[in-house]
Amino acid sequence: MSGGSKATRPGSLAGGCIAVLGSSVARGEASGGWAVGEYLAARLGTALAKEAVSGTTLADIGPDSYVRRLARLDPTARYDLFLCQLSTNDASRGLPRGEVAPGRDPAAFDPTTTLGALESILAYALRVWRCPAAVFTGSRYDSPAYAALVAKLPALRDKWGIGVLDLWNGEAFNQIPDAARRLYMRDPIHPTLAGYRDWWGPELERQLLAFLRG
Repeated sequence: MSGGSKATRPGSLAGGCIAVLGSSVARGEASGGWAVGEYLAARLGTALAKEAVSGTTLADIGPDSYVRRLARLDPTARYDLFLCQLSTNDASRGLPRGEVAPGRDPAAFDPTTTLGALESILAYALRVWRCPAAVFTGSRYDSPAYAALVAKLPALRDKWGIGVLDLWNGEAFNQIPDAARRLYMRDPIHPTLAGYRDWWGPELERQLLAFLRG
């Protein structure tokens, strides 16, 4: 893996365990709790450890932030993939975006900003679980603030050697008929069960496998 991580990219995750950290999209707010993690675990034959709370932010502005909930995932467990949702809540709340730090010293990360929190989380995951890590985005909706966050992910990918599962920038992926969008999305952010199963899931799986196979 690039970026100095000692984690490896296995050819298959079958029999392993995926850890997912996120908010309502990772929780499955509009799909009865069945979301990205459940889709990938079923498709790839893995167990799932999910830490997802609706309405929460990456930026550490409260007790349920991603940064603080990271500790709820077992530090002694063996995870074969760590998957983090790029929160839409940071964008909708107008929280400080921050910057990608020039180095890897945790003291340089400002966890009260979205990017600083994400760097803190990635650094922890790569150090503690020593497994591949990836960040996934949502599909496109009207949010310049979220677009600005997505635009920073390539810099994080290059720095940390992570996967970026990018639904936002896929032109063909996002150009679906209105009838399909009504079936797949409860609102601009939250997929339905059909949305995870038939739209988001297959594309996330495709991108994830491409990353793991390197």
